[in-house]
Amino acid sequence: MKENQINVYTDGSSRGNPGPGGYGAILIWGKFKKELSQGYRLTTNNRMELMAVIAALEALKKNDLELIIYSDSNYVVKAVMQGWLSKWIKTDFKGGIKNRDLWMKYFELQKKHTIHFKWVKGHADNKFNNRCDELATQAADGKHLIIDEGYESQA
Repeated sequence: MKENQINVYTDGSSRGNPGPGGYGAILIWGKFKKELSQGYRLTTNNRMELMAVIAALEALKKNDLELIIYSDSNYVVKAVMQGWLSKWIKTDFKGGIKNRDLWMKYFELQKKHTIHFKWVKGHADNKFNNRCDELATQAADGKHLIIDEGYESQA
């Protein structure tokens, strides 16, 4: 692993879609590991998948890092890797594309780093993805749920 490379594992969860939700993220840099999670009172699974990535990026204190983000969300991975996000931005999210607020937040954050996405199979044998799933579901089931302003303002 390169000195400035961080491995990031993410997952999102929603109890109902929409419903209470949460995200989990793990950042690994050499021997250091940081876990992040948060629960929301009303949101969607796709928003939580994307929020996990955003939370991980917001937790970084340095710029110009190389990140490999592992996600079991085809929505997130394909939107970035297959150019969907670029198209959505060029068309100003026409056609009812959802989660503009989060996609634009991600778009601004990703400019600070070199990011590669890798899709992983959910609920399989990746211990870090499984741990992110635990963090996300625990956050969704928790008592300290916050408001997903972007979702609730449009719901």
